[in-house]
Amino acid sequence: MSKIDKFNEERQSYNEILAKYANREQKRFFGLDAATYEDKGHLDKKTKELMGFVASLVLRCDDCILYHLIECHKAGINSDELAESVQIAMLVGGSITIPHIRRAMKVWDEELNQDV
Repeated sequence: MSKIDKFNEERQSYNEILAKYANREQKRFFGLDAATYEDKGHLDKKTKELMGFVASLVLRCDDCILYHLIECHKAGINSDELAESVQIAMLVGGSITIPHIRRAMKVWDEELNQDV
């Protein structure tokens, strides 16, 4: 099973448990999160996902990084766009982001990259 398949399976399972116990305010937050990344408004989906990816790298949230990396791929982001976004994350987040970037780029290279 690929890292992405495992991640998606676990995420779905955890989300089901979370939804079982979530109160109205938590459900509103999750709805806002989903709506924010929709392809509507002034920013396109690619831009929003790259922003989410950069923020996740800076905050060093591996689950968020992987989620946004997958969504970046779905949105049609290429390796050059991803690399430029990684450059911004490194500049903002500093060298502490490098281990997270390494893991993200390994997944991109092995499972998502279609540029080659």
